[in-house]
Amino acid sequence: MLAPPAAPSPSFSISISSKLASKPGKIPLHFYVPESYNSDETTQTKRVFPVVINFHGGGFTIGRATDDARWARAVVHYADAIVVSVDYRLAPEHPFPIAIEDGVDATLYLIEHAEELKIDPHRIAYSGFSAGGNMSFSVPIRLAEEYRIRKTKRDAGSSTGSSTSPAVTQEGTVIAISSWYPSIDYTNTRDERRKTNVRSDKDLPKFFTNLFDSSYLYPVNGVDLKSPWLSPGIAPSEMIKDLPENIILYTCEWDELCAEADRFHHRLVNDFGKKVVYKKVMGVTHAFDKTPNPLHWDPKIETMYRDACRELRTVFYGSSSDSALEEAVAEGKEGQQATVTTRMEDIKFPSSLHNVFNAVLDSAYLHRKV
Repeated sequence: MLAPPAAPSPSFSISISSKLASKPGKIPLHFYVPESYNSDETTQTKRVFPVVINFHGGGFTIGRATDDARWARAVVHYADAIVVSVDYRLAPEHPFPIAIEDGVDATLYLIEHAEELKIDPHRIAYSGFSAGGNMSFSVPIRLAEEYRIRKTKRDAGSSTGSSTSPAVTQEGTVIAISSWYPSIDYTNTRDERRKTNVRSDKDLPKFFTNLFDSSYLYPVNGVDLKSPWLSPGIAPSEMIKDLPENIILYTCEWDELCAEADRFHHRLVNDFGKKVVYKKVMGVTHAFDKTPNPLHWDPKIETMYRDACRELRTVFYGSSSDSALEEAVAEGKEGQQATVTTRMEDIKFPSSLHNVFNAVLDSAYLHRKV
């Protein structure tokens, strides 16, 4: 029996057709919804819910949308929001930028069908882990670009009197991002990234990182590593400016991706005045929340999920209190209600089980050094 709280199954799932990618296909979307979603009161009042669009990790090569089910449960419970976890297509069959385009397709679909799905299209947030953390930044950048492309085509069609110009796109509003240990700067080689890790023995296995990169960044030498859809951490200023003002960013002390997230955090706050809650989890490796003993769900991970969700709830409803939520629902408020407060925090993690795991690694590391 797995440790409680259980990782839930999706409330329902649908599959949509890709439209942006050069390679057509289907994109499954898994929905996790609050208990009140199907209530008579919600139907009668036509209540709409904030939505968190989530992207799983796995180097764009492995993993599935249900990997983040515990995170989805936390968002539904603590933030009172719908979670849509996107089963974007994976490399090597679907290399860059197909995953990003699938994320944009999913977003556009949710906006276009917001009414029937009971979604507030002006309370959209993104979340993601590792590669999905990359997507939590690169997808809104690509979404904004898609809006610009369509507007340019419409304007061009209007000026020439063309009847084939694209229809006006219903636009949503992205108001927050919750990103966990993201990869955001591919201009740094893997060797350069590893050198920034304060514990080289905790690095991601080279076999996997090489597999991920060679699969996703295909053809070799044919991908622009500075592309904002690949390396959002170094995207042009006008694109970073368009990102939502509320950003919740978690990193891991023993992670080769931590340094680039640190740099991005400073850029977001100092250059653009974004409201960033930045939390570095000390004494843990990459994807620490995805690798614990499945028979023991660590309460400290639950606490981190809860805290991140309360930040989202503040943005969605005005504060994390129950009264703010009830007021927002009663008054039918839509769109962003508040902002997060910019701050930094180092979180002392390890639980007893995580300490045992790290103690084994430490012992092996010390033995090798001797």
